[in-house]
Amino acid sequence: MSRKPPQRYHHGDLREALLREALLMIRESGLDSLSLRQLAQRAGVSASALYHHFENKNDLLCALAELGFVTLDKAVQEAAGDTRGCVRDRTLRFVRAYVSYAADNPEIYELMFGRTIWKSGKPTESLRTLAYDTFRRYVEFASGFDARVGRGRKGLRRAQARWATVHGLCRLIIDGIYAGDADIEGMTAAAADLLVSERT
Repeated sequence: MSRKPPQRYHHGDLREALLREALLMIRESGLDSLSLRQLAQRAGVSASALYHHFENKNDLLCALAELGFVTLDKAVQEAAGDTRGCVRDRTLRFVRAYVSYAADNPEIYELMFGRTIWKSGKPTESLRTLAYDTFRRYVEFASGFDARVGRGRKGLRRAQARWATVHGLCRLIIDGIYAGDADIEGMTAAAADLLVSERT
């Protein structure tokens, strides 16, 4: 692969440019294909410039996962902020926004929740904070129609089990078990029904 001519970036711009280029590389060839050396070449910068922002590959992957959490959180918060309709309608919008993000961004979703960082790597403190905050806001949404969610250890487990339902659906979609639009929408609606039924 040919190297781009050297680029001039402001300090903050280079980090964002590297993240954008890394996302493209992952979407083109998968996570395993990503290397810091190739990323520097594609961005047209020196390796030392790249290492100024990312100490190693794990740091880069954590930064990409952080970007994913920010984007996912924005999507689900917009859905949660729409208070029209009944509880089931609101829950369906929430689940649909979550599932849509995972289906549209499978590589990043895998990075956000997969073993590459959480088991095989080492999540940064900022990534842990973002992941926790995303889950906390989900608990706040769920507790709006079920006061038991998030209260005490049992309430936390209830929230985790509900999230696992949505996450499991996302994994099935990413793995190709449910690939058709009708199947995905049907399972999304069923997941929303299941979450709402757990109020009783």
